Amino acid sequence: MIILGIDPGFDRMGCAVLEKSASSTDKLIYSTCLVSNRKLSQEERLFSLGKKLEEIIKKYKPDIVAVEKLFFTKNQKTALQVAEARGMVLYLASSKKIPVHSLTPLQIKIALTGYGRAEKIQVQKMVMAILGLKKKPKYDDEIDAIAAAITCSASYPQL
Repeated sequence: MIILGIDPGFDRMGCAVLEKSASSTDKLIYSTCLVSNRKLSQEERLFSLGKKLEEIIKKYKPDIVAVEKLFFTKNQKTALQVAEARGMVLYLASSKKIPVHSLTPLQIKIALTGYGRAEKIQVQKMVMAILGLKKKPKYDDEIDAIAAAITCSASYPQL
């Protein structure tokens, strides 16, 4: 079972591909942070992110997409842009007939740390411990995408 974890974003979008196996622990196959060009228009940036994400989907052929839900933010402009990026992710998954599992940040934090108000560093440490990662991913967005994939895997033991 291949799980594609996504931390939706407009400027940076975290992506992680996790392999779930019944006989062994989850294995991180690939992770990255897709970055959009700030010089492009909003629609061009979304299109660019969408094309990059489509390439990842084509290469890894995920069985399910785990995408983080939005939480309330004080900056409405940022919230709208992230919502548009999340919508693009949902559209791509649906167009490829890939089921989507949406997770709140609270669900992810509880699944990884046991505490819904855990700090980013706590989530990061648990991601690294669970997967046995030696090197910390560069961006928090990438860690969040990996965390979403791990949470999806744990939420569905039958996968």
